[in-house]
Amino acid sequence: MSLSPDTVTSALQQIIDPNTGKDLVSTKCVKNVRVIEGVVTLDVELGYPAKSQLSALREKVQSAIQALGAREVLANVSFKIVAHAVQPGVKVLPTVKNIIAVASGKGGVGKSTTAANLALALAAEGARVGVLDADIYGPSQPLMFGLQGQQPPIIDGKAVQPLQNYGVQVNSIGFMLDADQPVVWRGPLVVQALTQLLEQTLWDDLDYLVVDMPPGTGDVQLTLAQKVPVTGAVIVTTPQDLALLDARRGYKMFDKVGIPTLGIVENMAVHVCSQCGHVEHIFGAGGGQRMAEQYGLECLGSLPLALHIREEADGGRPTVVAQPESAAAQSYRQIARKLAVAIADKAKDFSAKMPTIKISST
Repeated sequence: MSLSPDTVTSALQQIIDPNTGKDLVSTKCVKNVRVIEGVVTLDVELGYPAKSQLSALREKVQSAIQALGAREVLANVSFKIVAHAVQPGVKVLPTVKNIIAVASGKGGVGKSTTAANLALALAAEGARVGVLDADIYGPSQPLMFGLQGQQPPIIDGKAVQPLQNYGVQVNSIGFMLDADQPVVWRGPLVVQALTQLLEQTLWDDLDYLVVDMPPGTGDVQLTLAQKVPVTGAVIVTTPQDLALLDARRGYKMFDKVGIPTLGIVENMAVHVCSQCGHVEHIFGAGGGQRMAEQYGLECLGSLPLALHIREEADGGRPTVVAQPESAAAQSYRQIARKLAVAIADKAKDFSAKMPTIKISST
């Protein structure tokens, strides 16, 4: 078989991306294939962050092409994250490519801990990530990111410079309040505060902004869903029937306002006794999977009810950074990868490239 761009492309059709389940050619990841005197050069560009997997993928690509008789293979394997479509009629943010709303129908299901760890997992794979703590009544991201008691710089009297830790940009109403100060505001004030947090924060070229949404499906959540340009939502629930009941309401709220739900995360799915190893489904079993099947969604993964996850979040070092090699951290990273792949499959947003049409009298 003669070596040519076509034979190289055919060989790469046999390489399946384990994260998408599709080959590199059909997903248009293979670009700029050139063959000159037995030397093959090409680019492989993934649409999601995968820093930890690039080396292994490069080896697969090189091996497949070398088997064709190539004298040398120069494969540039990388990823590029682009902006994807949001709900119609909502203005996008110029410095944020994709916004992920992490929501739950009710409190107490571990939504904020999940949001923090997913953001850290995306950052660990090479993405530029921010976290907006939209839970005005109970902001917890300052504590989880080890930033409690700090205040972000104010630029020109109105814009806020987000604080950073573990490679993630963070902003929260919690930075402006004492730790024990309650927020006694009505809905319109809360919506105004959240809008200002989002629009007046100087996010620095983010691939993903993870929004830790308030629990529930009331006026505040609905207004946010209608005003914030959301790429997609993640519903966090426990397997318990009561939590699933409210999680379904959360899904239907996003569905009504045109925001796709990217998947379900089942938290506190199983408890393994640290003393004897006994496995127990304290909140029931398989509830998240059943909900996903009911609405044609993907169950992105299940997370355990584990003491160390709570301790690490309370200590300002969430599991993904505190124990990056642990089983729980690997679960968070796998869920984050599935989430990023789901976003990459969405339609791209071209609004920034569209020309502005002005009509004037002559």
